[in-house]
Amino acid sequence: MTGHEYADLVARYIVKNYASRGVKAYREVHVGKTLTGRGRRVDIFVLERETRTALAIECKYQGSVGTVDEKIPFALQDLESMKIPVCVAYAGDGFSRGILHILSASPIAAWCLPGAKTLAPSPETRELDCILAMTFKWWDVLVRGKKRVAL
Repeated sequence: MTGHEYADLVARYIVKNYASRGVKAYREVHVGKTLTGRGRRVDIFVLERETRTALAIECKYQGSVGTVDEKIPFALQDLESMKIPVCVAYAGDGFSRGILHILSASPIAAWCLPGAKTLAPSPETRELDCILAMTFKWWDVLVRGKKRVAL
């Protein structure tokens, strides 16, 4: 899977599971400048027009050992400099242990690997589901499948 295909997969997952909540997903949206002054284009821009809330998502897929590792610290730092909610969605077996540690410890990174056929929520999408829920205040997503406490 290429990085572009991965971003398409994540975008389709969001549309399939959350479009009914009033969000729309856009691909390759220009949003300001990067830390180095270049034009920034985020992979996915999720917008809820009614509340004027948005989430910018960068997608990083690494299916084999490669050069994406070097880009992760900058991607995290660059996204954190934006003035809107942000997320790095990532998946793949090619990340180094150190980078996986950085990603798993980052509050703005989310492991996300939806099943391409079903695009259904699963443990493989839970981290992105949580970031979407916290951004758009979909508290029912956070308690989905949980038993309500009663006296």
